[in-house]
Amino acid sequence: MRPIRTGVVGYGLAGRVFHAPFVNAVEGLELSAIVQRTGDTAKQAFPKAAQVRSFDDLLASDVELVVIGTPNPSHYPMSKQALLAGKHVVCDKPMTVTVAEAEELEQLAKEKGVFLFPFHNRRWDGDFQTLQKIIAEGKVGRIVTLDSRFDRYRPEPKPGAWREEEEGGGQLYDIGPHLIDQALTLFGHPDTLTASVRQDRNMGKVPDAFDLSLTFPTGRDRTILVQLGTSTLAADPSPRYKLHGTGGSWTKHGLDPQEPTILGGKLPPPQGSPEVWLAEPEDRWGTLTTAPDQRQPNDLVKTQVPTIAGDYRGFYENVAATIQGTADPEVTARCAIRVMRIIELALESQRTGSTVTVDRTGW
Repeated sequence: MRPIRTGVVGYGLAGRVFHAPFVNAVEGLELSAIVQRTGDTAKQAFPKAAQVRSFDDLLASDVELVVIGTPNPSHYPMSKQALLAGKHVVCDKPMTVTVAEAEELEQLAKEKGVFLFPFHNRRWDGDFQTLQKIIAEGKVGRIVTLDSRFDRYRPEPKPGAWREEEEGGGQLYDIGPHLIDQALTLFGHPDTLTASVRQDRNMGKVPDAFDLSLTFPTGRDRTILVQLGTSTLAADPSPRYKLHGTGGSWTKHGLDPQEPTILGGKLPPPQGSPEVWLAEPEDRWGTLTTAPDQRQPNDLVKTQVPTIAGDYRGFYENVAATIQGTADPEVTARCAIRVMRIIELALESQRTGSTVTVDRTGW
């Protein structure tokens, strides 16, 4: 089928690293245009794509899919404008900064007969896909707890960075959607949530750290405790994942290598290329710890578990297949609505100092 003409809006970190390279690498999509208001770095990197100076000019063109990689406060108005123009939309996370805005966009997409995809790309992180496989195969028995953290060391805010100053900035809106979406993908609807959303650094205008505790029911009055968090003061970061179950544990350090690899100048190969994108070095693999004979719980066996190769092309392959009518969407607007509900409840929990119940209505 003919590739879907695609325009990427914005050529900052999101457009340059997470969107344009992967749109360009997927057979079902054609990177037709990039909106970059000043400069020509986009044109240098992707010379076949038209350089467009305004969002309005992009919407007036023949692109069919609009990818929005701009600051968070612009996600809602730009997505709405693109949907009203009859375009399919991929919107970076968070899709909006309120539940009401996300629900409005979901309804608008239905009315216009187009697709709206939140960019929850970290479902295609290699470590997360490895975690899913370990759980599905019962490697650690019945799941009891999962700690999922995305720590960094940035003791001072970056001057002028919108994430440090604007509405929708801060770590709960930046890293939060990834960690929350992964937890909901694994375990479904949580029962309760307790949050600490705070400012740990000596300076700054937005919360730079959070910890969320969610409980997920598993039947027979048992729950899974999932703890999500990030700190910008983690000079010695916690494990990315620590999974405990009745049959053992799995621990994984480090972050998926796709972002730093692209920042280093290497782009993903075209879809169908024999080159693997992106295998993680063996010294970064996670460790599975089990007791083969549970009558001897101190006789533990440690095994290195190869990390599945992460690949954000998978997100865009599904986008293309969905629009072409050959697949169902893996990430829908409803996914973004659920994430925003958890974020709003986290802020309520922080404000009231209490554990809140996650209502199932409209989930």
